[in-house]
Amino acid sequence: MKKTIFVTDDSLSNLTMVAATLSPHYTVRTIPSGEKTVKLLEKQTPDLMLLDIEMPQMSGFDVLKVLKENEKYKHIPVIFLTASSDFAVEVEALEMGVADFITKPFNPAVLLNRVRHQIDISSIIEERTKDLFKAKQDIVFIMAEMVENRDESTGDHIGRTSKLIKALLLRMMKTGTYTDLIKDWDFDLIAGCSQLHDVGKINTPDVILKKPDKLTGEEWEVMKDHAAAGGRIIEKIIQHSGENVFLYNSKQFAVYHHERWNGTGYPFGLAGEEIPLHGRIMAIVDVFDALVSKRAYKDAFTTEQAISIMKEERGQHFDPKIVDIFVDIYEEICTDIYGI
Repeated sequence: MKKTIFVTDDSLSNLTMVAATLSPHYTVRTIPSGEKTVKLLEKQTPDLMLLDIEMPQMSGFDVLKVLKENEKYKHIPVIFLTASSDFAVEVEALEMGVADFITKPFNPAVLLNRVRHQIDISSIIEERTKDLFKAKQDIVFIMAEMVENRDESTGDHIGRTSKLIKALLLRMMKTGTYTDLIKDWDFDLIAGCSQLHDVGKINTPDVILKKPDKLTGEEWEVMKDHAAAGGRIIEKIIQHSGENVFLYNSKQFAVYHHERWNGTGYPFGLAGEEIPLHGRIMAIVDVFDALVSKRAYKDAFTTEQAISIMKEERGQHFDPKIVDIFVDIYEEICTDIYGI
C-alpha cells in the first residue's frame, strides 16, 4: 500500500510540481492552506507532511504547533518547504520537531530523495515501536499473571476485565459519554494497561491474599493498601525508564480502581469526577466480574443478581453515567466474555 503524503502550499504551481514528482511513488494530497490541512487531519492521518512556511492566515509554524500539541498527530514527520535561508527560522523549526527542510525552487530529484529518506526512517521507527509495544505487553502479561497466580481464586480475572473495559469504552464512545476524555484513547492499549490494576497485590501477604474466610479489620487495612502499592510499583518503573503513555495509564488503573463515587473508597477517598476516569470504569468491571465469579469465600452470583447490585450502587459506588451504559450492554458482554 502506498504511503500518504499531505502537501500544503498556497502556490498552485508548487503543488502541481510536487504532485507530479511524488505521485508515481506515493498517494499525494495537495492542500492550498493550513486551515484546510488541519481540517483534513480529522478525516485522514498521513505518513508524512510537506508544509510551506509562509502562508496567509495559518503559517507552516501554526500547523506544526497544532500537530505537536495533539497526541494523535505529533508523531507525523514534517518537512518544511521554504524559500528562506534565515538561520533563526531553521533553528526554531528544528526545536519544534521539524524533520527536514526543502528549499524552493524545488529540484525534483532532491525532493524525491528527501521524501524517500523520511518515509524510510518513519517505517523503521514504526516497526520498532510495534516491537517495543509487544515487549511491554508481554511484560504486563507476566506481571499480571504473577499477581493472579498468587490469588488462585480469581481465575482469569485480568483477561475478563480487560475485555469488559474495551467493550465498555466502545459503547461510551458510541453514546457520547465522556468522549472529550476518551476520544484520543487507543482502546486496545487502555485495555492492556488495565491488566495491571491489581499489581499492588504483589505486596500483599499470602496469609491475607489467600485467606478463605472473611478478613479481620486489621487484615482488611493491609489488603486495601494494594491500590497505593500498585501506584508505588509503577512509579518505580517510571523512575528507571521514564514515563510513557503505557505506564501512565497503568498507574491510573492501579491507584484509583477502588475509589467510590460517593467518596467512601480508597486510597484517597475521592468523590465524583475527582476520581480519574480510569478508576471509575475499572470499579464497575472489577466489581461485576467479582460478583459473577466463584471465589473460595462465596458462590458466584447470577448475572441478574449482579446487575441488581450494580443498580443499587448507582451514584454510590459507581459513576451513574457509566454504570447505566454497562447495565444496557451486560447481556451481550456476558455472552461474548462469559459464555452465559
